[in-house]
Amino acid sequence: SFHSITASHIKLYVKNGIEKIFASILLIFSLPIIILCGILIKFTSTGPVLFKQKRVGLHGRLFYQYKLRSMVVNAEEIKEQYRTLNEQTGPVFKIKDDPRLTKVGKYLRKYSLDELPQLFNILMGSMTLIGPRPPVPSEVKEYKDTHHRRLSMKPGITGLWQVSGRNKIQDFDEWVKLDMEYIDNWSFALDFRIALKTVSTVLSGTG
Repeated sequence: SFHSITASHIKLYVKNGIEKIFASILLIFSLPIIILCGILIKFTSTGPVLFKQKRVGLHGRLFYQYKLRSMVVNAEEIKEQYRTLNEQTGPVFKIKDDPRLTKVGKYLRKYSLDELPQLFNILMGSMTLIGPRPPVPSEVKEYKDTHHRRLSMKPGITGLWQVSGRNKIQDFDEWVKLDMEYIDNWSFALDFRIALKTVSTVLSGTG
């Protein structure tokens, strides 16, 4: 029989359990930061504090990913206006200095503070702390057959791509290669190394 991942399902259940406990602890300590950032967002730009977006998770299941809103409220509607500025190859749309970012949003993105509400996604079971980045449905529609194996593991807030200089990686195939490397070589030790590197990456504002 064919298995899309090499890790045992029992170990993955343990991983999910440990990460839910850790996410609960992180959420308690980060709540003051989330509230403070929410106040800054509310008083510096129009629109909701939280931004939710449909993403593709494990085995293609759709879920809503939650973030602190870092862009103008109509960011998705005006996305096509900036299509020529896209710095990524393949189906991904990403601009390092995105003109749709608000003044507060630039700092939220720089230090990954906008990602904190995704801790709720972990508690709800749609994400984990460490795993491949969850794509949007429009990206998945453009996937090649080999790209779909990215969906064989639950998506995470951080991962190899995020701690490997995500703003410098412009080749989508290189991005997929990192995700496959994580899926094929997953272990608790690898997660631990990524977690440690995530702390230094976030503090330095490079990931």
